[in-house]
Order: sequence, then structure tokens, then C-alpha cells
Amino acid sequence: MSAKRVTTTTHSVFPAQEVEEALQQPQVLAQARQEVAEEEEALVACNTQVSTLLGFDFGCTIDGACNTKNIYPPLTSLGGSDGAGQMQHFYRDDGLNIFRIPVAWQFLVSSPGGTLISSNFQQYDQTIQACLATGATCVIDIHNYARWNGAIIGQGGPTDDQLASLWKQIATKYASQSKVAFGIMNEPHDIPDIGKWATTVQASVTAIRNAGAKTQMILLPGNNFTSAETYVSNGSLAALQKVKNPDGSTTNLIFDVHKYLDSDNSGTHTECVKDNVSTAFKPLADSLRAIKRQAILSETGGGNTASCAQYVCSQVAFLNSNSDVYLGYIAWSAGGFDSTYELTLTPTKNGNSWTDTSLMTKCFKR
Repeated sequence: MSAKRVTTTTHSVFPAQEVEEALQQPQVLAQARQEVAEEEEALVACNTQVSTLLGFDFGCTIDGACNTKNIYPPLTSLGGSDGAGQMQHFYRDDGLNIFRIPVAWQFLVSSPGGTLISSNFQQYDQTIQACLATGATCVIDIHNYARWNGAIIGQGGPTDDQLASLWKQIATKYASQSKVAFGIMNEPHDIPDIGKWATTVQASVTAIRNAGAKTQMILLPGNNFTSAETYVSNGSLAALQKVKNPDGSTTNLIFDVHKYLDSDNSGTHTECVKDNVSTAFKPLADSLRAIKRQAILSETGGGNTASCAQYVCSQVAFLNSNSDVYLGYIAWSAGGFDSTYELTLTPTKNGNSWTDTSLMTKCFKR
């Protein structure tokens, strides 16, 4: 979510281009040759079409404070929404097959660097397992804006090692699960030193890989709420380009960008006014091609209105036509949100069937 959002509860949907198409690009093939055949197969299975589910991030704000009393697990078995049913519907009926599942750092540990709270992690893992049961890939997203209770990681707040400790524990749990991906951090913003932030990200990448998760996708977020429009100009691309796997490669290290389509890029309005192609996605695509790297739009969205159908579909069409550098897109939001939420993509259940929102049907359904 962007600067003017005051809530961080999200569910997104992310249709993407088939990896088989992406692997036809020379740079991807060169990287893929570094991996054994089994690992290449895991990559193909991972990067297809995507959707996200929320509830474990409810109560978080952009200063990295999270009131865990507001957590609303998106599973009926845990007293929440029917997230499992939604994911099954999105995967089976709409052709989506990756789900982003945000979670508050404070829900997982009692303090930075602490061990996972077993009971809380079990709840989160139930949602991950419900996601995996669909056959989809599941993106774990720490939804804290590069902060813990207002203090910036690696720059006066928690240390790089404390965030890396969290990721080491999580990656250890899913090291053998090829369909789990790791979103290092949701929407860092107002980071004083982007070089130091890249060092923070590097520590987490190293921790994930050394925990045994050798080949899964890792998303690398930049400054300014990881905006696609400013990812190059604010130095995020240059800094994060230096982040490497322990073997020195950049295989499956994917730049993580967000972008909304309303008048102030806040994602708080039901009307859209732009498709972001000329101002954000075309320039970024050119920069990505120049360095032979790829990005994923892991958060975007709009209202169920005619203007958003026009501009969101146009944005999606551009991303699809540039699948050599854009792996896909994740739309905000479904899961715990009801029909009163401005950008809702939560489907309505009717007996054993589901009815999608108009924006989902027009722009995201495959």
C-alpha cells in the first residue's frame, strides 16, 4: 500500500505470464542453466498466474506498528473469512495460481530477533498449507514497511541480523517446498540510505538461501513504497542490483514493485485516471532489459468502476506484452475485505459457486 494508505490489510490477485514464455528469453535461460533440471522444473511451476490473500496483516500501519489484536486469519477454521474457498475458486475458475499472503512481523515473534511464536506461526502455516493445497505458489510477505514500531531496519531500528533471523526460521520451515516464495518486506519508505537498505536485503537473501531454500523466488523491494515509477530514479534498482545469492548468481532474485492507478497513487479511490505505462512501466522495462533482470508487480488495483476497468486492463495488457521483464502482477485485494471496501476483489459465495467482482472478471481472470 502506498503513502496515503492508513490501513495495511490486503488481499491481492496476480495473474502472470507463463514461465515457459519467460524462459525463452536469453537472460533467463543463462541463469536457468546454473540450476539442475529439477530446479528448473520448480521455477516453471512457480511463476505462472497469481493471487494474494490477507488477514494476518490487519492492524498494521505504515510506521511498522501492528496491533495484533486486529489480526483476522482468512480461514473459517480460525474464525475468519473463507480464504481457502476463495483461493480454490481463483485457482480453479479464474486461472490464477500464486497467492500473496501478508503477515505482521509482530504476529510471528514477540521481539526482533526472537524465535517464532509457535501457536501464531501454526495459524499462519495453516493458511500457507491451504494455499499449497490448491496447487498454487504462495508468497510469504512481511507487511511492516521496513520497520518495527517506527524504527527502520538497519538504520537505527532492528538490526539486519534480526530480520535475517526471522527469514532464516521461515525459510527453514519451507526449504523443501518449491512452491513457496519469499517477499522480504512490504513497501519500504522514507529510507535514508538505500545502500544500507540493500545490505539489509542481502542479509535476508543470504539467510534464506543458507537455510536450504536454494531456488525459490525472492522479491526485492525498493524505497518510496517500492513504487515502479521511482524504482530507478530513487536508486533502488542500482542498489538492489548488487544483491546476490551466496553462489554469486541472481537466479530467482526478482525486483518487487507496486503501483496504483488513482489520482494520488494511494490506492484509496474507486476511480482510476492512468495506466502507468508511459510514466512507470515502459521506463522500468527499458532499465530491466539493459541489465537483463526481471520484476514483479506484487501490488496494484482499482475500484469496480468503468474507469478502472479501462486503465487496469490497459496496464495489464502492457505487462503481458512485456513478459520478458515482468513476471506478472498481483491485484489488491480479496480475502478478509467485504463489499464495502473501495478496491475489493473478494468474490461472493452462492451455494457451491462464487461470483467475481467486475474488475476481476474484466482485467484479471484468465
